[in-house]
Amino acid sequence: MASARHKIFNIVIPVIPWISLLYFGKRDFKRYAFSGITITIFETLNHWYGHHKKWWRFYDKPRKFYRDELPFDLGIYIPLSTWFLKLSRGSFAKFVLFNAIANGIFAFFIMDLLKKFKIVNLKRLNRIQFFHYLHFKVYILYVIQHLSEKWRISKGS
Repeated sequence: MASARHKIFNIVIPVIPWISLLYFGKRDFKRYAFSGITITIFETLNHWYGHHKKWWRFYDKPRKFYRDELPFDLGIYIPLSTWFLKLSRGSFAKFVLFNAIANGIFAFFIMDLLKKFKIVNLKRLNRIQFFHYLHFKVYILYVIQHLSEKWRISKGS
């Protein structure tokens, strides 16, 4: 059974990032949504794999993927990916920097808060490994967006 703090967390983690997209713009969202959705699917598969490898431990039992990892996937990845793609405006260096900062904050600071609130703790990964686990997807996302832009330009839209 999920604790009250875990239930609140599972509501807040998707709602706040998605509310931020109200300020994003329809045209930009349409431009970056495919990449955001694609990386979210990829991240969901990664989370599923990490769940089974016990790379982290959620405190509430029984442990359930849809209650534990899925809110991260549905709540953070599409909005954050689209924002970073928009803010970097095609600059690979800016995009990597934005993501490195965000992934570093998450791996080295937010994970401490999540552990303190007894939501989740790293189990078989240290913080540096977890940072790399988060960060390697940045390059995949950038390639997906680059290919998407090339396809969009070739189609004349």
